Amino acid sequence: MASNRIQLELPDELYAQLVRVGESMGISNPGETATVGLAQWLAQRIAKLDDKDPSQKYLVNEALDELLEKHK
Repeated sequence: MASNRIQLELPDELYAQLVRVGESMGISNPGETATVGLAQWLAQRIAKLDDKDPSQKYLVNEALDELLEKHK
């Protein structure tokens, strides 16, 4: 799988929350936690788009789906 990189600067409070949520999910890497969160957010938004116009379906990258399943 090809990898794309996005660099983010987060406020200390948001980063601390990301770490705390990741730890509660058993994820020690904040970057991986952010990826899971982004995948879930995208899936929700895509579902809303699909509800508005079912003729235009969008798919979340299979690798992100697998990552979500791994950390449920």
